[in-house]
Amino acid sequence: MACFVIEGGHKLSGEIYPQGAKNEALQILCATLLTKEKVVVRNVPNILDVNNLIGLIRDLGVVVEKLGEGEFSFRAESIDVDFIKSPEFLKRNAALRGSIMLVGPMLARFGYALTSKPGGDKIGRRKLDTHFDGMIKLGAEFHYNKENSTFELRSGRLKGVSMLLDEASVTGTANIVMSAVLAQGRTVIYNAACEPYLQQLCRMLNRMGAKISGIGSNLLTIDGVDSLCGTEHTILPDMIEVGSFIGMAAMTQSSLTIKNVSYENLGIIPDSFRRLGITIEQRGDDIFVPAQKEYPIDTFLDGSVMTVSDAPWPGLTPDLLSVMLVVATQSKGTVLIHQKMFESRLFFVDKLIDMGAQIILCDPHRAVVVGHNHSRSLKGKEMTSPDIRAGIAMLIAALGAEGISKIHNVEQIDRGYENIEARLNALGARITRVD
Repeated sequence: MACFVIEGGHKLSGEIYPQGAKNEALQILCATLLTKEKVVVRNVPNILDVNNLIGLIRDLGVVVEKLGEGEFSFRAESIDVDFIKSPEFLKRNAALRGSIMLVGPMLARFGYALTSKPGGDKIGRRKLDTHFDGMIKLGAEFHYNKENSTFELRSGRLKGVSMLLDEASVTGTANIVMSAVLAQGRTVIYNAACEPYLQQLCRMLNRMGAKISGIGSNLLTIDGVDSLCGTEHTILPDMIEVGSFIGMAAMTQSSLTIKNVSYENLGIIPDSFRRLGITIEQRGDDIFVPAQKEYPIDTFLDGSVMTVSDAPWPGLTPDLLSVMLVVATQSKGTVLIHQKMFESRLFFVDKLIDMGAQIILCDPHRAVVVGHNHSRSLKGKEMTSPDIRAGIAMLIAALGAEGISKIHNVEQIDRGYENIEARLNALGARITRVD
């Protein structure tokens, strides 16, 4: 395992480009299995989760060719369906949560899918019922093997149906959409996820010959087709990286320009950081964050304490609450961070308290943060990253802290952030990776 050694207290300056969106990339790569023809994907982030998924679909039989930096072609002409029954596939499948989205394409095109109970971040229960309920409604036979924790689905050609999802699951919606595009007849999905990355998936599938309407809403209508063709697709910038860089600028009182952010697809993210008192200027498709001596937290109109909480899109993504919590430790004022969707995502705050932050962890979902207003710095500490987003939050805290911090298990950060230490060191940070 590797660790980061961070010398805190250094200003950042300059320009930084966000990587391609991790969560979009995982959906798009799985969708390449829906056609025999070549699919070219650009702006693919060079991160652990994405690279592991590329390796997995390559071993399934997808011909993968690297065309350039962040650009790949995929041709799923000949797929080894038997490979998904192998212990090797199931082991690798279990280690990568995004691989759950292979189920929809495999079921739709080959009539069979097998998947392990997936791993990924240790952030609490993340049920798969939405995925499988949707596929069962489309006509799949479902079996759960308790002995080895695998889920098996079989079907002839799936048949379109109207369904109401029990939750607006992004990966669940993606899986059901990829199942339905090759189904017979019309599928209507109500309470569908509608975040930009799901919109990107639907638009790509339409370019491949699918017939999906209602894109961007929570009501999707899909008229099934017999087959899909190849296409080209460019992945959006990663909104979580954009938010992370905003947090780094505020925490280190630095001036930073974030380039080519696809501002129209950031939704409520910029205004959510503005609620914490952070100045954000839109300059074309860039974001400029000026250096601030202090950032006063807003209040509600009646003067009550501000609450920042997550919600399905167009609400605030839960992936940024860890970052916002860290930023609030040096704000001017008090804020309640309410993590509604995952019950274990706030358990890293004890490390921030050890660093000197004033945080009250009310329960697994809520934390009250009283900002220091930069009157005193956090102190460098030794920490271990439990998941991607907690890991980047710890890194942001360490960048603004006084002294040396060490973060272990940075492979968690590598799962979601491309070459992060080199990119930040180019801005003035002092981060050393130690194996």
